[in-house]
Amino acid sequence: MDIILLERIEKLGSIGDVVTVKDGYARNFLLPQKKALRANAANKKVFEANRERLEKENADKRVEAEAQGDKVAGAEVVLIRAASNAGQLYGSVSVRDIVAGLAAQGHTVDKRQVILGQPIKNIGMHDVTVALHPEVHVLVKANVARSDDEAELQSQGVDVLAQMFADEQRDIEEQAEATRIDTSLEPGEIPAELMEERAGDED
Repeated sequence: MDIILLERIEKLGSIGDVVTVKDGYARNFLLPQKKALRANAANKKVFEANRERLEKENADKRVEAEAQGDKVAGAEVVLIRAASNAGQLYGSVSVRDIVAGLAAQGHTVDKRQVILGQPIKNIGMHDVTVALHPEVHVLVKANVARSDDEAELQSQGVDVLAQMFADEQRDIEEQAEATRIDTSLEPGEIPAELMEERAGDED
């Protein structure tokens, strides 16, 4: 279907562009959301008659979005969740959680403006895009942790999962070292450190 864009749509075009899209995308999203008009002679006339007003409205909305973006950009939403030892969440963090977290900080964001490719399913710091306007996108941080202390560490740049795995690896290596058998000894030979211990006991 050929349509006339009433606002800039990423990967499609800018205001006034006539583009071809799939019928379903036009009927289910672009037309009902008033983001586009069917590209026929009558609508082209209507658009041209209103082009100036539409472009001015878009510019005004962009200025508002930029002002809001300055406040929202870089905001950090802390979300405490239950997770496994491997950092996998029991459940997931959704768009609604991000919106609620931003609202708690005084930022009014519509859930349709939050772009989350897929739900967050593990602890850590995650970048989330907020599209305040077709031409204004900002990044916020979702700090997903199992406790406030863990969230604080992540906020300071500590990779909690990496640290946890490193600690586990060290424990395994220490355990292996403690239980290691000295293969350099002859059968029946007593390790030197044990001989020293025994000599000390006899003294």
